[in-house]
Amino acid sequence: MKNVNPSISVIVSTYNSEEWLEKVLWGFHFQSFKNFEVVIADDGSGPKTKELLRVMEDAVSFQIVHVWQKDEGFQKSKILNKALKACSAEYIIMTDGDCIPRNDFVEVHLHNCAPGYFLSGGYYMLPMHISTLIGKEDIERQNCFNIHWLTSNGIPKKFKNSKLMVRGYVSKVLNSLTPTNASWNGHNSSGWKRDILKVNGFDERMQYGGQDRELGERLRNSGIKAKQLRYTAVCVHLDHKRGYKTSESITKNKAIRKEVRISRCSWTHYGIAR
Repeated sequence: MKNVNPSISVIVSTYNSEEWLEKVLWGFHFQSFKNFEVVIADDGSGPKTKELLRVMEDAVSFQIVHVWQKDEGFQKSKILNKALKACSAEYIIMTDGDCIPRNDFVEVHLHNCAPGYFLSGGYYMLPMHISTLIGKEDIERQNCFNIHWLTSNGIPKKFKNSKLMVRGYVSKVLNSLTPTNASWNGHNSSGWKRDILKVNGFDERMQYGGQDRELGERLRNSGIKAKQLRYTAVCVHLDHKRGYKTSESITKNKAIRKEVRISRCSWTHYGIAR
């Protein structure tokens, strides 16, 4: 029986990446906390994605809501706003269709959520050969989060490996010590739907390059604080090309973010409500 009144809505963005999206959906199937829905924010994928979701709907433990828009180039901000409106729950986790969540991912976000805050999680970047190697069984057994399994398959030993090795008190200490800002990260963040709607969602002028962080900056301007979960809420990021990354979009987005910082505005006139 699928959850008809989920406590959490998880938004997963995707575009023509069925192999990666399937692994991500299995990651959510094996979560320790089960009362959530997954809303797919589909920025114009072809019929293969729709077919995958039809098959996975019968295989996974959660309800899948497919929100799709016509392919008009990289328009992630627009599809995320549409997905936000489709969410049933009052608390929302956002991630990407190339990020497999650890089995405590949803539970960690739920445990740490609080009024007046949004949560900022991290990711562990995987190379292409490991990304391809990971199968359903590796996700069920959590091999893709096991540093011994990863190093046996060619991952070098580096400090960043600590993201996958620490738990409990140590992870909380590292969260407090990391120099990384607690920003809104599209691959791993969460917040209250009312707070996101209050700032009018994502700025739809923005394409690739910081559109997620711009939302976080406006949330901060509205009085919402950020909590760092870099070492606590964990996902592994599957490798892929970024053909949608352009210098023009980066430059435009930086200008919009600069305007937000200078004006201290919280509302965008280019969001959900026009």
